[in-house]
Amino acid sequence: MIDECLVVEFDVTGDDCPLAEATRATNVAVDCQPPQYRDDGNVLLQFSAPGDSGGLTEFLDADDRVRYLHVSTTDDRLNYRCLSKHPCIVHELTNAGFMAESLRYRDGGATFTGAVVGHDVLQGVLEAAGEAVGVTLARVHPLGSEDETVVARQWDVTPAQERALRAALEMGYFAVPRKVTASDVADELGVSKSAFLERLHRAQRALFTQLFG
Repeated sequence: MIDECLVVEFDVTGDDCPLAEATRATNVAVDCQPPQYRDDGNVLLQFSAPGDSGGLTEFLDADDRVRYLHVSTTDDRLNYRCLSKHPCIVHELTNAGFMAESLRYRDGGATFTGAVVGHDVLQGVLEAAGEAVGVTLARVHPLGSEDETVVARQWDVTPAQERALRAALEMGYFAVPRKVTASDVADELGVSKSAFLERLHRAQRALFTQLFG
């Protein structure tokens, strides 16, 4: 059994997949779940964008590579599901052992965040990244060494959770009435809405447990 799991983040430029081109054309940030590849070579995509999509839906609907586009609304987000005939470049990293957790597209570029198990797998993933045009390593660290490292002080929250709390407070997320949305704070932090909310809820639970536990 391999004990070490590494968190890896890649920056991607010059990708010509539908989501990259759509964000380049519409200036809308898109948060995508890991693509699901079918035996026929098509890709199942599930992603979300702000409610004011700036023409994102129309752009994707006009893309011949995108089929069966479905859009639904939850709170202030548009949720998309579709079939793409154009594989994302993350597929090359996945084949080498990269376990993608989130993909964020903005202005035609992307950030892929995920994990690899052990340094041998990491080496293979880095080699695959080196062969893929426009893919660069942004950071890598052992799981639990950064965002999950508990801040050693009064409150039992992580650095990432503290940043989420501070940003939410400073931007007016806790104001009544609320001045900004969860998506606004997530954009300020450079993370997905779901990542922001998870950090926020974990931080709140830690604080409330200490206050009322």
